[in-house]
Amino acid sequence: MDVRRIIELARWAPSVHNTQPWWWRAVGTTLELWADRDRALPVSDPTGRNLVISCGCALHYTVAAAQGLGSATDVELLPDGAGSDLMARIRLSPSPPTPDAVAQLPLLQQRHTDRRRFTSWPVPEENLEHLAETGRKWGAAMLSVTEKELRAEIEELLEEARRRQQGDPRIADETESWIDHGATDGLPTESLPSEHGVRGERPSRFGSGLLPDSVEQILHGTDGLLVISTEDDSPWSWLRTGSALSALWLRATANGLSVVPLSQLPEVQRTRSALETLLLRPARVPQLVVRVGWQEIGRDELPRTPRRPVDDLLDDQMSRPA
Repeated sequence: MDVRRIIELARWAPSVHNTQPWWWRAVGTTLELWADRDRALPVSDPTGRNLVISCGCALHYTVAAAQGLGSATDVELLPDGAGSDLMARIRLSPSPPTPDAVAQLPLLQQRHTDRRRFTSWPVPEENLEHLAETGRKWGAAMLSVTEKELRAEIEELLEEARRRQQGDPRIADETESWIDHGATDGLPTESLPSEHGVRGERPSRFGSGLLPDSVEQILHGTDGLLVISTEDDSPWSWLRTGSALSALWLRATANGLSVVPLSQLPEVQRTRSALETLLLRPARVPQLVVRVGWQEIGRDELPRTPRRPVDDLLDDQMSRPA
C-alpha cells in the first residue's frame, strides 16, 4: 500500500480558511491523523470545533483515498480520548477496490469551494435528499431544508451571524490574516470572487477578491440548503460532521453541483441556540449550514487553493534510519 500516495490525495480535503490543521503519522500498516493546533483560529473558533470538523474532512479523504487505492480501512475515532490531538487511527489492509471507490479518486482533487454566486436554476429536492443520505452514512444528521418558513428563519439567522461577526474587529483581523497567507495554505485573492457591480448577492465574510464573476444577480431560494447536526457537541460529533460534509461534497461534485459550507451561524452562540430550537431530536445540535447550487455552464476552471507538501504532513516512522 502506498501511504505517500494516500496522503497526496487526502491533503486536498477542505478546511476552514484553508488552514489545513492536520498531519499524519504512518506506523507500519496504520495511519494516524493528528490535529495541528498551531493552525487554529483562536478568535472565531475558540473551542476548536471548526478545526476538528476540518480534521473530519481529512479523515474522510484519507479513507476514500485508501479504499480507492486498494486498502480496506478500520477507523478508530479519538483513540486516546477527546482531549488528545490524535483524531483517528486508520488501520489498512489489502483489499481490491470497488468500482465506486476507484471512481471517487479523481473527485478528491476535482472538489473545490466555488464562492461565486449560483445561477437561478433550482436544485431539485430529490438531489438534496440524495446528498443528505450520503452524509448520514458518516454518523451526522442531515436536514434538507425545503419548507419555506423554516428556510426564511435560517436565512435570517445566517444574516444575523454575519453581521455580528462583521462587527468584531478581532474576527475580521483573523479572517484577513488567512487571505494570501502563503504559497501552500490560506485563501489566495485570485480564488475569491469580485463583488464589484453585483446586485442582489449575499455579502461574503472574505470581502471582494479578484476572481471574475459573470452572474449579475442571484435569485434567493433557488439554491439548496442543508443543516448538519449531531446528538451532542463533542469532538466525536465534530469529526463525524466533517466526514459527513466531505462525503456529501464529493457526491455533489460527481453530480455537477457546487457546495459552500457556512460556519458563521454555529460560530455565534445566539444564532446557534436559535437554530437549535428549530431542529428535531435526537440530533439537534447544529454544526454547519451548507448551500448547494449550480454554477454557470462554460465557466473557466476555478483556481485551486494551494496545499502543503506531503513532506510537511507525513511522519513516516518506518522509513527513518535506525
